[in-house]
Amino acid sequence: MLQVEGLRSGYGSIEIVRGVDLEVAPGQVTALVGRNGAGKTTLVNTLMGFSPAWKGVIELAGRDVTKAPPHVRNGLGLAVVPQGRRVFGSLSVAETLALASKQGGWDFERVSAAFPRLAERRNTRARSLSGGEQSALAMARALSTGPRVLLLDEPSEGMSPHVLRSLSSVISGLAAEGAGVLLVEQNLTFALTVADRVLVMARGHIDITVSGDDARADPDALSRLLVLQTR
Repeated sequence: MLQVEGLRSGYGSIEIVRGVDLEVAPGQVTALVGRNGAGKTTLVNTLMGFSPAWKGVIELAGRDVTKAPPHVRNGLGLAVVPQGRRVFGSLSVAETLALASKQGGWDFERVSAAFPRLAERRNTRARSLSGGEQSALAMARALSTGPRVLLLDEPSEGMSPHVLRSLSSVISGLAAEGAGVLLVEQNLTFALTVADRVLVMARGHIDITVSGDDARADPDALSRLLVLQTR
């Protein structure tokens, strides 16, 4: 569904993403893990069109979107939950979701079932929400668009264990419905709860791919590998 070949990008004259090949398949959760500075967020921004691709190809559902702006990619079913939430502080929960809503996306009833706290705070402005609530709102906003491919950049950041369990169920449920999910995480424990595949990114490229089952069978080995990748 999302196919990437030879992708290079960065900021100014500094190349950060260095020849990434990546596939996010329908019905699968692909976890991308790596230390700070590995290039994970730059990769997400390039996939979504927030940062330009210098070289390479990005295809979504068979269509070349390498040079397409973000709204075109979103219209084709690509959605993102960015790191740092980036919610509009002046809008209420209900207003945020209403603006994002598209045909086929999650309605407020379904969002409320997944994130009950958002239902309780539906008339509260986003700036008054806790960090975890803002993270849940950013996730719900993306779900309201009915994504075919969902990019998640550090979604566990600031979330309580209870909300993390809800998020895990949501991600697994999306994949079960046929969506492709790219989960970018430093929280390896959380990533391994949902991952079908695990990709290890270091210094701007993807070094290693392992199955989720293999990673779960020996998570300590994967943790040690992440430490080594920073040296």
